[in-house]
Amino acid sequence: MASVVPVKDKKLLEVKLGELPSWILMWDFSPSGIFRAFRRGYYQYYNKYIDVRKGSISGITMVLACYVLFNYCLSYKHLKHEWLRKYH
Repeated sequence: MASVVPVKDKKLLEVKLGELPSWILMWDFSPSGIFRAFRRGYYQYYNKYIDVRKGSISGITMVLACYVLFNYCLSYKHLKHEWLRKYH
């Protein structure tokens, strides 16, 4: 007999399409809830890529790649104007 898992405790890949709106509405959007979600994500990332027995440079590389992509997104508007400018 299969046990029934509440919608709140399911992971994103386990949620069915019809349950998705109720699953999203169960999130805690208060500042402390958002802080806890970021902290939980940080610890999951840290335990999976940084704090391992046979680690590699992949964890640090992902952080640097995200940093570069984030800064590119912030300066995209300025860079777009540079591309359209003609020098003559």
